[in-house]
Amino acid sequence: MLKFVHATRCPGAGLPHTSSIRQLPSRSSRFFAEGPTSNRTKPTVPLEPRPRSHFFRRSLLVAKCTSYLVLSATAGVLALGAGIFIHDAFTYTDKHVDRVPVSPLALHPQRGGPKNLPVVNALLADEEDEEFRKLNEKPKLVIVGGGWGAVSVLQNLSPGEYHVTVVAAETFTTFTPLLPSAAVGTVQVRSLIEPMRKIIARLRGQMVCGKATDLVMSERLLEVETVASDGTLQRIYVPYDKLVIAVGSVSSTHGVRGLEHCFQLKTISDAQAIRRRIMDNFETASLPTTTPEERKRLLSFVVCGGGPTGVESAAEIYDFCQEDIVNYFPKICRSEVSIHVIQSREHILNTYSEAISRYAEDKFRRDEVNLITSARVQTVHPDHVVYTVRSADGTITEHEIPSNFVLWSTGIAMNPFTKRISSLLPNQSHKKAIEVDAHLRVKGAPLGDVYAIGDCATIETSIVSYLLELVDEADKDKNGKIEFDEFDFMVSRIKQRIPMAESHMKKVRTLFDLYDSDADNSLTLNELCKLLEEIGNKITALPATAQVASQQGKYLGKKLTKLVAKREVLEANSIKDLDEAVSRPFRYKHLGSLAYIGNAAVFDLGQLSFMGGLIAMYAWRSVYWSEQVSSRTRALLMIDWIIRGVWGRDLSRL
Repeated sequence: MLKFVHATRCPGAGLPHTSSIRQLPSRSSRFFAEGPTSNRTKPTVPLEPRPRSHFFRRSLLVAKCTSYLVLSATAGVLALGAGIFIHDAFTYTDKHVDRVPVSPLALHPQRGGPKNLPVVNALLADEEDEEFRKLNEKPKLVIVGGGWGAVSVLQNLSPGEYHVTVVAAETFTTFTPLLPSAAVGTVQVRSLIEPMRKIIARLRGQMVCGKATDLVMSERLLEVETVASDGTLQRIYVPYDKLVIAVGSVSSTHGVRGLEHCFQLKTISDAQAIRRRIMDNFETASLPTTTPEERKRLLSFVVCGGGPTGVESAAEIYDFCQEDIVNYFPKICRSEVSIHVIQSREHILNTYSEAISRYAEDKFRRDEVNLITSARVQTVHPDHVVYTVRSADGTITEHEIPSNFVLWSTGIAMNPFTKRISSLLPNQSHKKAIEVDAHLRVKGAPLGDVYAIGDCATIETSIVSYLLELVDEADKDKNGKIEFDEFDFMVSRIKQRIPMAESHMKKVRTLFDLYDSDADNSLTLNELCKLLEEIGNKITALPATAQVASQQGKYLGKKLTKLVAKREVLEANSIKDLDEAVSRPFRYKHLGSLAYIGNAAVFDLGQLSFMGGLIAMYAWRSVYWSEQVSSRTRALLMIDWIIRGVWGRDLSRL
């Protein structure tokens, strides 16, 4: 096929110029291309497809990926739903319980003890099956309380080693750090609790719902107050071989009058009562018959205490007003809300780093939360709070805030059972908690019988009380003086007895020379007494936090398991201090502190501080979510946060 050629005359040459020439294929090339067939057909020229645009290809790829993702998600949801329905179908089973064996001592307890009360030597489930019967031969471990410390002990005990009995007034454990969120409906109270019977089921343990009131150490009897079927109070004795006291604490009053008009935030009941009062205040404030003065009083929220609980409660109330009240109540209710935080120190969150305190204070000032520092509450009345403020020049002025809601969150104190234990032991001198040694054993109690952990206990910091024992061990030549080599040995013994003193006794030689006043290369008893007393004053007691209680419970649970496993060998070798033989003293490892300050959070990690907005808040949620007791509470907590984000908080008054 010929193609016409357009020729142009090249200037200067006089010859035509070919712009494009297509050569005709030769005869041989046509033969090999067409083949040796005689029937030659006219070749067809293939039509090239129209190229697709880059945007069209991208859109097609996105559509395919989206469809695959949707189909996969749908299939996953259907499979999950089918699995849930199948599992649910198998839960409806008929279990016949006939002729359950019960010990006669469980049905008719014998009386005994100093008060001639029923002694619960056997419980109703002790004879149910072979596994329970084997546990009857094991040592009786009684745990008083159901908080962080008690739960941590239960989670770290090995099954089958102890006959475990939990004595607690509540039938559930509570995730206390999120109580401020529950008080305003950010999360539901059911998401923060886990039944104690489900926790102790792994150990085949049993529970006595009651309140511990007294202890007979000589006979190893715990006195418990229970409620009978007719509502009357009755008392029983629960025998033990080892007792763990983890009853927590109560709020300190600091001698302030009128605290019966305040709310506290330590239990689920407290959170529910706070939520009802907040909703009542807003509902009453929205009535047209409410006077402007009364409306301002109803919408005034006073928080006494600038620690983590007080700060988080103020932040949650602010978020509640900013995100829900403004949308569903008259706008005047939101505009007249006032939140006040009264702090006795110069800064809120004073146990955190200075940068975190400043960040929290700046955040509250931007949110128009009234911070009143260097102030002390004098009296709480039903309709107002009276407080005093000390100025920089030392003058004290008195002020008052009209309010219908006051939250008291300032310090801790002993509960009645802790006070009773402390009064039974003459060497218990601490005013806020039971003193324990480095192995968490109650000082003054029979060695290895009674332990105390959590807010109700504090590890001893006094070294001078061991002066005579330390001198007797270290004074090898018995000359009444401690040379440097003997002092070096004494320091090692002090670190074993009181590990918290280790950071204050690193430079042994420098410390020795500092108190060797006469420079005779030895310490007299007076010099040594002064040295130990001053070091003891420098030691800071562990804070009363959930982190401390959890670590103590973990340590004690593992140690109790080791004790029962090695007890026979240790006793055969006449070793008296079994705790010291199987485990090192308790050492607290600070993992950091965190607090929520209203759609923002702060982290104090010791050398590092982290603070910020939503990212920090989600990190705060992640930490608390991971610390939940069970997968059930994790799922409920996640659902609550999703519901709050999509539909807001529940405004119902229940």
